[in-house]
Order: sequence, then structure tokens, then C-alpha cells
Amino acid sequence: MSVSSFCNLTGKKVLVTGSSSGIGKAIAIELAKAGADVLIHYRKSEEAAEAVASMIQKLGRKSETLSADLACLENYETFIDQAFQTWGQLDIWVNNAGVDLLTGSDAKLDYGQKLEKLLDVDVRGTVLLSREVGLRMQQQGSGCILNIGWDQSDRGMEGASGELFSTSKNAIMGFSRSLAVSLAPQVRVNCIAPGWILTAWGEDASDVWQERVKRETPMQCWGTPEDIAKMARFLCSDDAAYITGQVINVNGGAVR
Repeated sequence: MSVSSFCNLTGKKVLVTGSSSGIGKAIAIELAKAGADVLIHYRKSEEAAEAVASMIQKLGRKSETLSADLACLENYETFIDQAFQTWGQLDIWVNNAGVDLLTGSDAKLDYGQKLEKLLDVDVRGTVLLSREVGLRMQQQGSGCILNIGWDQSDRGMEGASGELFSTSKNAIMGFSRSLAVSLAPQVRVNCIAPGWILTAWGEDASDVWQERVKRETPMQCWGTPEDIAKMARFLCSDDAAYITGQVINVNGGAVR
């Protein structure tokens, strides 16, 4: 498969956490289309992860799967070691994995339990993985880290979910800006803040939510995981070589 010279990632070695489905899957496939070899991380969805790896292999790229429960701190060192040892180095690391509090079994947890989950996986996972991976990339002399925030984190959204996700995603967005300063100039760190993206929850959302998306988004429609993936491809490429420490909204122009 030929690759466009724009946002070309040929020869790059990549890991995307939480890439067996949704936005993570879309990012993994898009980076492979750009020429990268991609490691697929999953927690327990082995069959789905293997299917994504197979899709990438059909594009002519290398792909393998790695399993790790990011809720368990003791797994981090082994996970990072395995990732770097698979192909000898990693050039790009995308922290996409997060707790599903909307459609999964965790949706039934109480407020405090949900907060604990978000802090353990989304925040601690992003912070500690990014920091250790970034230090290793510094030793290599180059690298790129990409994190995932949320466009409504810094302007607010009503309700328990809005409060909880704002807490975790604001932490990730602020951390990304600071880590970029710590790791410069060898390693770039950026963050994408998605808006209303049509993942599993959106597909089954009520008419009230469907109308809210249209009302709050100037483009008057949901974004797709592929919209996030295309921005990820740009930010991970040398075409974004002078971009670091940024949080970039991909949200159809929403401002409130």
C-alpha cells in the first residue's frame, strides 16, 4: 500500500493503548495507513485486538497485540518493557485507554467508585506511562506522545458524568502541557480533545442527546473516531515537528 508524503509515518513503531475498539482502533488503523507498524493494546478483548492487528497486517504493516490491565500499577513496568522490546524501540505512544462509565458494567458504580476508577486508569495510567515512556524516548533521542482529553473539560458540563470526566480529562490536558516542557526538545507531547464523537454510547443515545449534539455543534452532526484518528496522524508525523504542548479540539466548532 503506497503512503502519501504528507503525514508519512513509514518506519515508525507505535503503540496505542485501548486500541481494540472505538477511537483507539481508528487511530491504530490510521497510523498504519500512514506507514507505521502498530502494537495493539487491550485489557481483556483479545479477539477484537487480534482482529485489529489482522486489519493492519493486511495493509502491509507489522502488528502485534499486548495485554495489560492499566488499573494495576504493578503491570506498568512489564508492559512498557514488552512494548519497547517487541521491535527494539518505539517512536510514538498514544494514551487512549480509559474507563467506560457510560455503556459498560462500571456505569452502575456510585459517584465515588467512578471517580476512583477514572483516577486509577485514565489519570494515573496516562501520567505514569507517559512519563516513563517519555524518558526512554529522550534516551533514544526522539519520540512523540499523544494523549486524549475532552473538549468540555475546561468549560464545564452539567451532571455527574460531566463533573467526573472534567476532573480526569483536565488533569490529562494540564499534565500533557507540562510534560511537553519537561521532555523538549527530544520528545513532543500533545493532546487531542474530542467533542461529540459517535462511539458506542452515541449510537444508542436518546433523541434528546441526538438533538443536543446538533444544537451544540456548529457542524450539526457527530464527529467520528476517524476524525480523531486523522488529527492523531498529523500530530504524530514530522509535519507537526514544531507543535508540542498543545491541546487541540476536534469538536466540529463547539464553543459551549
